[in-house]
Order: sequence, then structure tokens, then C-alpha cells
Amino acid sequence: MPGPLDGVRVVDFTTMIAGPYGTMILADQGADVIKVEAPARSDHARRAGYGQRHFSAAFVNNNRNKRSISVDAKNPAGREVVVDLARTADVFVQNYRPGVMARLGLDYDDLKAVKPDLIYVSMSGWGEGGPYAGKPVYDPIIQALSGLASVQAGSDHDRPRLIRTVLPDKLTGVTAAQAVSAALFARERTGAGQHVRLSMLDSVVAFLWSTDMGSQTFVGNETDVARAATFIDLIYETASGYISVSVMANDQWHGLCHAVGHPEWLDDERFKTPAGRDRHADERLELIQQALLTKTAEEWLELLEAAGVPCAPVLTRAEMIRHAQVEASGIVVETDHPHAGRLRQARNAARFGVTVPEIRYGAPHLGEHTLDVLGELGYDTAQCEALLADGVVSIS
Repeated sequence: MPGPLDGVRVVDFTTMIAGPYGTMILADQGADVIKVEAPARSDHARRAGYGQRHFSAAFVNNNRNKRSISVDAKNPAGREVVVDLARTADVFVQNYRPGVMARLGLDYDDLKAVKPDLIYVSMSGWGEGGPYAGKPVYDPIIQALSGLASVQAGSDHDRPRLIRTVLPDKLTGVTAAQAVSAALFARERTGAGQHVRLSMLDSVVAFLWSTDMGSQTFVGNETDVARAATFIDLIYETASGYISVSVMANDQWHGLCHAVGHPEWLDDERFKTPAGRDRHADERLELIQQALLTKTAEEWLELLEAAGVPCAPVLTRAEMIRHAQVEASGIVVETDHPHAGRLRQARNAARFGVTVPEIRYGAPHLGEHTLDVLGELGYDTAQCEALLADGVVSIS
């Protein structure tokens, strides 16, 4: 049986990571996602980072299960192609700065006029209003302004630090995919389409509030400067490498104390309660770190696991993909791409018991499906040849 979004058509008018990652989630779950790119200025991710055979890893890892049409939307004839495509779509997703789609004649009001129940998603960096709305933005810029870099530092007193992955981009993509699914569900009930707006900034601020904004939660009792909970994170050095250990419950603390050979810690007044262990976290973690230096990572993992203490090895990327748990989950899969060769990728994380998603095809060449899509829209051979000759569309 096809994926849960089988029968849903999505026009993907996005570039880089946030938009393409979000639409790939929809594609992985069965949607017919048609990626629209300009003939002369394709998605920058096609040319970014590691690559082979004219495909970059950044592109193949964010654009599988999509079809590609290459059309110049700035050309009036090209705009009409995009409008015709929108007539057949359930969802239209774009991630350009506010005002760009209006200048192209492809904003929500333009497309709602031809498809009243269309779900139109506008993804932006900063949002539609405010002093930063028109500013260019990339992932680290959002990390800076959102407070994420300060959270990553551990304390407002310390030098801010970036997370070394594009979290705002990918989080915004996940948020967009969830929002599309919710809007589709609402349309099933009401028959109404709608304009869904989200920004990278809003996505990160909402994400942080769950666990990292306690100092600003209680109105009238805010804390101006957040201090680090500890000066040690939960990565510990051992005699042979690094492991992570984390204890919350009392039984886990008891297990840890006995496993590391320090049952006397249980009688320490500072550590007898979860609140005390949190209040005296620096002292507690320093004691744990000193104890863990006495054995290898493998020895400690065996002892801690036997004591019921949550722990894991700290793995490199190359080690992670070969770990027994990752292999057992089946999250990493290998497929043959017709142009780029053998690929190793992560499948869609959500597993459906009945409507099982699959990797139907790899990321497309620019314009690989232009003629197929035009044919589906009712363009005949003469019309397609004229559009090609005028440079309105292109094929790979």
C-alpha cells in the first residue's frame, strides 16, 4: 500500500534546506512533490558540499521522491505554467523573502483565485513583518538572534556557541511538514484551503520554550541572566574514550553510585534528593568524571548498563551508522540512484503500520520531468517545443 499522503500533490517552490527538507518529508510519505526551479538559477543546494556525478549530497538528501520541472517563473509564459500546475495541486510551498511571490504574481491571493481550496505555505526567515522581515538570513543568523547560541553556551556569561548542524533550517522543515498535514486534515473536514505562514525564527523560539526558557516563563519573576546548570556537560572522558551518562530518578543515582564504587555518595546530604543533586550539580558531575577516568569506556558501559544507569558510547558519524542499535532500527538504508550511484541515506523516521512510505526514486536532475509534468497539465507537443525554444522551460 502507498504512503499516507498518496494522492496529494505538492508544488515545491523552495530552495536550500528548510523548504526542501519539509517537502521531502511529504514526498517520503507518499505525496507527489513537483520541485520547480529556474532554468538558469537552480537550487543552490545542487552545487553545495560533497558530491559526485553532478549531484551534491545536500541535494540528494533533501530532494528524493520528487519530480523536477524547470521553468522561468519571471517569464509571463512561465508564470502561466506555474499557475496551471497550482490548479492541479493540493499544496503550494514557497520559502522566498516577503514580497517576492507577489512580484511574480504567485502569492496566496493569486493562486487562491485559480484553486480556492489550495493550502499555501509561506516559509521565511524572520516572518512577514517587523524590522528584519526583508533581511537575508541563513541558519547561524537565526541561531544568534533566537537565543539558541546563548543556550548552547550553557550560560549567558559565556561565549555564545553555534550548534554544528543547521537546526533552525531542519526544525522549520519539520514544522512545515506537520503544518501541511494539519491543514490537509482541516480541509478534509471543512473543504477550505488556507494560507499557512511560518518562519525560522518562530520555529526555533517555540522549540526552545519547551525546555530552555524557564527563566522567562513566570511573568514578573524573570531572570535577566541565565546561569549554566553545570560547568560539565554529560559527556565524560574515560580511560579509552568518551561516554554519556545521565541519571534522573533516585534508583538510577543509587545504581550509579554502586557501579562506580562510591556508595558513600548516597550519604552525602548534597545528593540525597533530586533537587539537591541539581543544586549541587557541578560538584556531583566532577566526582563522576574523576571516577570514570579509572576504567575504559567498554568496561563502564557494561557496569552501568547492569546497574540500570542510562548510558551510551559517544560515536563519530562513521561509527554511528554501523552501531548495532542503528542497524537494528533500519533507519539507515542504501539505494541505487540512476545518476548519482549507490546512496546511503536515512529513511523517513516515522514508520506507518499500514500506509508504508518508501523511497520511490532519487533526487531528480534539473528539469528531468518537465515534459512529463507539462503533458499532465494538458500541454501538447507543439506547446512544449515552443516553451523549450523560448527558454521558458528546460529539460535535463
